[in-house]
Amino acid sequence: MREAHQENITVTPTQPIERTTGSTEPLEPELWEAPLPHSVAVADLPSASAGLPAQQPSRTAGGWRRFGTIGLVLFFLFGKLKYLGLILQIGKFKTFFSMIVSIWAYAMFWGWSFAAGFVALIFIHEMGHVIALRLMGVPASAPMFIPFVGAHIVMKKMPKNAFVEAVGAYGGPLLGTLGAIGCVGIGMATGNLFWYALASSGFLLNLFNLLPISPLDGGRIIGVISPKLWVLGLLGAGVLFYLTWSPIIALILLLGSYQIYKSFKECKTERARYYDVSLAKRIGMGFAFLFLLAVTSIGMLVMQGPLQGI
Repeated sequence: MREAHQENITVTPTQPIERTTGSTEPLEPELWEAPLPHSVAVADLPSASAGLPAQQPSRTAGGWRRFGTIGLVLFFLFGKLKYLGLILQIGKFKTFFSMIVSIWAYAMFWGWSFAAGFVALIFIHEMGHVIALRLMGVPASAPMFIPFVGAHIVMKKMPKNAFVEAVGAYGGPLLGTLGAIGCVGIGMATGNLFWYALASSGFLLNLFNLLPISPLDGGRIIGVISPKLWVLGLLGAGVLFYLTWSPIIALILLLGSYQIYKSFKECKTERARYYDVSLAKRIGMGFAFLFLLAVTSIGMLVMQGPLQGI
């Protein structure tokens, strides 16, 4: 039986990318997006280098990178956001406070301006989840940020079916992609390559979260078509991990494998009720998913042009 308290995380590819180039689930708590995180706010993809400003490596930066990897492992072992969430959840200011902490963490690698812009894009992505869920009658919290992981939101009750869950998942990368397109517009108006780099990172952030594997947004979206598609997403993530050896991808593989196992262990009657969605809604969500996948992919490729000489 699905529980009423759920988290949506958005995963970011931030730290692991540097070696090659430079959401939502019932709360046990489990991971959904924001992105993030909900929480969306990405992993060893060769095209990511165009989205990040060049910076000379330092001994201190190397130490922080190692600390970031260790932090991811500890984060997973100590309860999937539970303890870190308690640390960052400072009264009613948890969104603002956790944003500041994330900006400070990313600034160690990319500088303050880019870090602030990147966190802003994660925030836009997360608010897409919040808005979509509330439009579907599911109350959701404000985002909370997790440095080097992303961000997450908390759904305060379960969606009534897989379609509502898919719409909530889709809202994040949809609004996040619009945010990246906005950066392209500012870059075209000003001629400042900073905005193209930020846009490239924004497209990457949302493209990564569209991978068709739970707990990422893409897994929640294609789940309304058939949860069996998660197996294909898991295989794809396995190939991606083999190519990158990213700890973020490893974490997603573990969580995705557990989600598939748990889904098929659920009561058949309950599972059938939750995924009882009309064919029209399934087809519509499938086309919407492919459309957003195409926009983010094309956005990544187009941004390679103005950033080619960096």
